[in-house]
Amino acid sequence: MVIQISNQAGRRIFLAKQGLSAQPTRALSKMDLLALIHELGFVQVDSISTVERAHNQILFSRNQTFRREHLRQLLEEDRALFEHWTHDASIIPCAFYPYWKHRFLRREASIRTRWAKWQGEGFDKAFDETYAKIAESGAILAREVKEADHKSGGWWEWHPSKTALEFLWHTGKLAIAARENFQKIYDLSERVIPAHHRDHEVSHAEFVDWACRSALTRLGFATHGEIAAFWDLVSPEEAKDWVRSNREGLEEVEIECTGGAKARASFSFPGLSPNQEDWPEPPARIRVLSPFDPLLRDRNRAERLFGFRYRIEVFVPEARREYGYYVFPLLEGDRLIGRIDMRADRKAGTLNVARLWLEPKIRASAGRMARLDAELARIAHFAGVGDIVHADGWSGA
Repeated sequence: MVIQISNQAGRRIFLAKQGLSAQPTRALSKMDLLALIHELGFVQVDSISTVERAHNQILFSRNQTFRREHLRQLLEEDRALFEHWTHDASIIPCAFYPYWKHRFLRREASIRTRWAKWQGEGFDKAFDETYAKIAESGAILAREVKEADHKSGGWWEWHPSKTALEFLWHTGKLAIAARENFQKIYDLSERVIPAHHRDHEVSHAEFVDWACRSALTRLGFATHGEIAAFWDLVSPEEAKDWVRSNREGLEEVEIECTGGAKARASFSFPGLSPNQEDWPEPPARIRVLSPFDPLLRDRNRAERLFGFRYRIEVFVPEARREYGYYVFPLLEGDRLIGRIDMRADRKAGTLNVARLWLEPKIRASAGRMARLDAELARIAHFAGVGDIVHADGWSGA
């Protein structure tokens, strides 16, 4: 029997799984923060900081008592977290490191092939030398290994030692020990990753089972393609085989989509209640989400569940942008109600709000705008600025 899950129940399930249904005012200790990241699976890292770094914004949107210093300690002192790749650069619990060792092996051959085409023959000439230098001298920044005669440029102009650092990191030989002004500090993995995680081995079958099982747990319901995409550790074919081989321990569900679209056939573990009353009602407050929030990472899934189409326009020429360079989605209860363009000016001490776009049929009622003002005040405080400055016509009214 296929279990039918309404759209509202589907939204509540996914919000609960993504840590957005708990009260954002509850006290969050350092160990609570670690538990939250375990529950999410990973937190994406990005360099853009128009208001805050993506990882800080993601965590703050779930709990406003989040402290950046706790995250730094968990990464750089406690070594309970490490930085590596999921679908993008992310912060990941060190307990998951044994599974990433399989990723390292898979990536090495493909990276060598692709980077040889990208950078040409001899792209790997500095690999051994760079590794030996770090082994002897200790942790190092990319700029400290740069050749004196190499001109700065984008990723396509990496100098040989920068190429070496990234290759050695992607394949697990180096790890990120810390960051300085957001620049990576590299060191040998054995000096960063705790031995009990680094030395633990899992078989290929255990690796695939964990990758699929842990992804479905965090998604609540998913297709085999969504299971594979969650961590980007296994292929869709491997996820499909896993579903087939574990079929007796899974249930078929159909998720009602917005806009009258066809229901989405998916799988879940047994016991996933289709009754929305069995899932917590998300806080009614408005929350500003990072463009890289895991709720929106799968854009198609977000559109099916919330009827909200979102694209990052950082690389879109300004004249062709529909909204703006880096626009933040707005979550109210269990609905994505709009987006806002804003920037923190730390020199002036202001949060500058350029424009608000509400979704169709979402009214700018007095109560809603008051909730938005309260969230902007929280964001301004978190970003370390004071006054909120609205541009003329910012509300679009």
